[in-house]
Amino acid sequence: MTAIHWKLVIDSADPHAQAGFWAAALHYREEDHSALVSRLLAAGVVEPDVTVTVHGRPAWRDLAAVRHPDDPFDPDTDAGLGHRILFQRVPEPKTGKNRLHLDLHPGPENREAEVARLEGLGAKAVRHVAEQGGSWTVMTDPEGNEFCVH
Repeated sequence: MTAIHWKLVIDSADPHAQAGFWAAALHYREEDHSALVSRLLAAGVVEPDVTVTVHGRPAWRDLAAVRHPDDPFDPDTDAGLGHRILFQRVPEPKTGKNRLHLDLHPGPENREAEVARLEGLGAKAVRHVAEQGGSWTVMTDPEGNEFCVH
């Protein structure tokens, strides 16, 4: 049986800002879809209003993605073929607790430094948890999505 290919999709108000934050947080790579966007614009397949300029390049207005730097990718589209997170613009704001979140594991000896680094990127520490099973810091990304640093 072959494992199923997947990507994590996260709703956001600003997919490009979220992609920038998470690329830096995870040491991932922001995908560059400019070649695909340019081809489709030139062919008249998509309208300019579905695009924006990001980092000086054309990009999808409502989608941005990051991928693990060592994972395979499609050289024609720069879309990741492995561990990938896609951010999609949605009109409604976040309203409650995440039902799914990321846990980052820099190790107990690196936790404080990692929390400080993430705060420098725009995350906020919400609380520190110390329980019999371990300790971690609950944080939020720039749009308020929770994640943990163990």
